[in-house]
Amino acid sequence: MPPRVRLLFSIMSLSLFMVAFVPLVVGLNQRSDIWWTPKEMLVPLNGGTDQVEIYVRGKPLATALQSGELRIADEGGSTPLTAEDFGLRLNNWDRVRVMQLPLILTRASACGALACLFLLIVTGRLAYRGEREA
Repeated sequence: MPPRVRLLFSIMSLSLFMVAFVPLVVGLNQRSDIWWTPKEMLVPLNGGTDQVEIYVRGKPLATALQSGELRIADEGGSTPLTAEDFGLRLNNWDRVRVMQLPLILTRASACGALACLFLLIVTGRLAYRGEREA
């Protein structure tokens, strides 16, 4: 393969490799603490039962709230807590990561294929040998 063609293909494969590699690195190094439910959008206590169960001294929190066992002290004495006094913030990092997995795997496979192509070009394994007469 002529040196100019080899250089052209090497630059092209490295450029395509970087196009796949940079988003892959950015995706793998994302902060995991940004996927919490915002404080303004707290999930009500009964709305998070499919993701979390809260126990107080071995009893479910909902049972302790209904029986009036939980109280909060304020200036005028103490008042019982209700389910409306609680809000949950959920971390959705696991769901976001699972949704990103196909794209991450596609980019990783593209990086591997382009790295192999680059090595084949640089080592001269894709040399053009021309057609042979029969």
